[in-house]
Amino acid sequence: MDPRSLDDLAKRLAAAVPESLNTLKRDLEANFKAVLQAALNKMDLVTRQEFDVQVAVLRRTREKLEALEARLTTLTAETDTAHPEAQPSSSSARAELRYPAD
Repeated sequence: MDPRSLDDLAKRLAAAVPESLNTLKRDLEANFKAVLQAALNKMDLVTRQEFDVQVAVLRRTREKLEALEARLTTLTAETDTAHPEAQPSSSSARAELRYPAD
């Protein structure tokens, strides 16, 4: 969570404290901030930036998978057309295909 948002939330909580306890306001604000930070840390949250990076990685991975599936389909069709007598099962054909590393 953005530290500014956390500060803002702690200030709003401290502002909700009755006027008669104004002397404790700064201590309460600091304590609110510490408690909120500890609770958020326990939640194992990621930043928006980290989330966006993972979304991009997943998108690229899906695109590569789709390209590989299309390539496998094409190669399988070409092999079946060229050598119809030697049609291995689809699982063994997939195991034998090797793709160059990116």
